[in-house]
Amino acid sequence: MTTDTIIEKEKTIDNKKKLQPPPKYNVIIMNDDVTPMDLVIAILMAVFKHSFQSASDLTMKVHHDGSAVAGTYTYEIAEQKVVDATDVARRHHSPLVIKAVSE
Repeated sequence: MTTDTIIEKEKTIDNKKKLQPPPKYNVIIMNDDVTPMDLVIAILMAVFKHSFQSASDLTMKVHHDGSAVAGTYTYEIAEQKVVDATDVARRHHSPLVIKAVSE
Protein backbone atom coordinates (compact mmCIF):
# COMPACT_ATOMS: atom_id res chain seq x y z
CA MET A 1 0.00 0.00 0.00
CA THR A 2 1.42 3.34 -0.99
CA THR A 3 1.49 6.48 1.08
CA ASP A 4 -0.97 8.14 -1.32
CA THR A 5 -3.50 5.33 -0.80
CA ILE A 6 -3.24 5.63 2.98
CA ILE A 7 -3.75 9.40 2.82
CA GLU A 8 -6.79 9.00 0.53
CA LYS A 9 -8.38 6.47 2.94
CA GLU A 10 -7.85 8.82 5.89
CA LYS A 11 -9.49 11.68 3.95
CA THR A 12 -12.49 9.47 3.14
CA ILE A 13 -12.94 8.54 6.81
CA ASP A 14 -12.72 12.21 7.88
CA ASN A 15 -15.32 13.26 5.30
CA LYS A 16 -17.96 10.79 6.45
CA LYS A 17 -20.98 12.20 8.24
CA LYS A 18 -20.86 12.34 11.98
CA LEU A 19 -23.48 10.18 13.65
CA GLN A 20 -26.46 12.11 14.93
CA PRO A 21 -28.55 11.05 17.91
CA PRO A 22 -31.87 9.54 16.87
CA PRO A 23 -34.83 11.93 16.68
CA LYS A 24 -37.15 12.08 19.67
CA TYR A 25 -40.91 11.62 19.72
CA ASN A 26 -43.39 13.01 22.21
CA VAL A 27 -46.09 10.60 23.40
CA ILE A 28 -49.24 12.69 23.76
CA ILE A 29 -52.38 11.81 25.69
CA MET A 30 -55.54 13.42 24.35
CA ASN A 31 -58.56 14.45 26.41
CA ASP A 32 -61.95 12.81 25.98
CA ASP A 33 -65.25 13.01 27.84
CA VAL A 34 -65.41 9.31 28.70
CA THR A 35 -62.15 8.12 30.26
CA PRO A 36 -62.04 8.47 34.06
CA MET A 37 -59.18 10.54 35.44
CA ASP A 38 -58.22 7.64 37.71
CA LEU A 39 -57.54 5.49 34.65
CA VAL A 40 -55.38 8.18 33.04
CA ILE A 41 -53.39 8.48 36.28
CA ALA A 42 -52.99 4.71 36.45
CA ILE A 43 -51.75 4.56 32.83
CA LEU A 44 -49.28 7.39 33.42
CA MET A 45 -47.93 5.59 36.46
CA ALA A 46 -47.84 2.07 34.99
CA VAL A 47 -46.72 2.69 31.42
CA PHE A 48 -44.82 5.98 31.69
CA LYS A 49 -43.44 5.48 35.24
CA HIS A 50 -44.69 8.81 36.59
CA SER A 51 -45.09 9.33 40.32
CA PHE A 52 -48.63 9.74 41.62
CA GLN A 53 -48.18 13.52 41.92
CA SER A 54 -46.69 13.88 38.44
CA ALA A 55 -49.42 11.65 36.93
CA SER A 56 -52.12 13.69 38.71
CA ASP A 57 -50.64 16.96 37.43
CA LEU A 58 -50.44 15.65 33.86
CA THR A 59 -54.01 14.35 34.04
CA MET A 60 -55.21 17.80 35.06
CA LYS A 61 -53.22 19.32 32.19
CA VAL A 62 -54.91 16.89 29.77
CA HIS A 63 -58.29 17.80 31.26
CA HIS A 64 -57.78 21.56 31.05
CA ASP A 65 -55.61 21.92 27.92
CA GLY A 66 -56.91 19.02 25.84
CA SER A 67 -53.62 17.12 25.73
CA ALA A 68 -50.28 16.66 27.47
CA VAL A 69 -46.93 15.05 26.76
CA ALA A 70 -46.58 11.86 28.80
CA GLY A 71 -42.95 11.33 27.80
CA THR A 72 -40.30 11.83 25.12
CA TYR A 73 -38.54 8.81 23.63
CA THR A 74 -36.84 7.43 20.55
CA TYR A 75 -39.24 6.25 17.85
CA GLU A 76 -39.38 2.57 18.78
CA ILE A 77 -39.86 3.21 22.48
CA ALA A 78 -42.48 5.90 21.83
CA GLU A 79 -44.46 3.55 19.59
CA GLN A 80 -44.30 0.76 22.17
CA LYS A 81 -45.51 3.13 24.91
CA VAL A 82 -48.45 4.09 22.66
CA VAL A 83 -49.32 0.42 22.13
CA ASP A 84 -49.00 -0.41 25.83
CA ALA A 85 -51.05 2.59 27.01
CA THR A 86 -53.73 2.02 24.36
CA ASP A 87 -53.95 -1.65 25.34
CA VAL A 88 -54.56 -0.73 29.00
CA ALA A 89 -57.18 1.83 27.98
CA ARG A 90 -59.02 -0.63 25.74
CA ARG A 91 -59.01 -3.34 28.40
CA HIS A 92 -60.90 -0.83 30.54
CA HIS A 93 -63.29 -0.01 27.67
CA SER A 94 -61.84 3.47 27.28
CA PRO A 95 -61.54 5.34 23.96
CA LEU A 96 -58.45 7.22 25.23
CA VAL A 97 -56.24 8.42 22.35
CA ILE A 98 -52.48 8.26 22.77
CA LYS A 99 -50.15 9.12 19.91
CA ALA A 100 -46.46 9.67 19.16
CA VAL A 101 -45.39 12.78 17.26
CA SER A 102 -41.91 14.01 16.39
CA GLU A 103 -40.53 16.86 18.44
